[in-house]
Amino acid sequence: MTTRAELEHIATKWITLWCAPVDWHLFDQLHAENFVDGSSAGRPATKDGFAQGLAEFIRAFPDLHTTVEGLMIDESRSQVAVRWAAQGTNRSRFFGIGPTNRLTPIMGIEIIEIQDGRIIRRWGEWDISAHT
Repeated sequence: MTTRAELEHIATKWITLWCAPVDWHLFDQLHAENFVDGSSAGRPATKDGFAQGLAEFIRAFPDLHTTVEGLMIDESRSQVAVRWAAQGTNRSRFFGIGPTNRLTPIMGIEIIEIQDGRIIRRWGEWDISAHT
């Protein structure tokens, strides 16, 4: 079983991936090969599909910086809910809008499931209402 401290560490490291530039080596270390994205937004619900979405996010906001605003840890299920906030300057089209060339706040909540020290599943909801 993964300890509370390990779950917190993995979740916090995971959110650092959402900062430019992306550490793709860390991405590979944190995501299991059988990773499933439960909120794939039309992309393949795989590790590669999630990587594609993250790359698109960073391409649209090349100065993106993301921070953890709060964590809720369910040690018995090896799951962590992460409330996060990000901001970046929109430099290319994202979700059909832009580039706006404005500093844009984006917020969200993610739930990740961890097994053997790697993320096997992710679900997420984002608030991109400021990106207009």
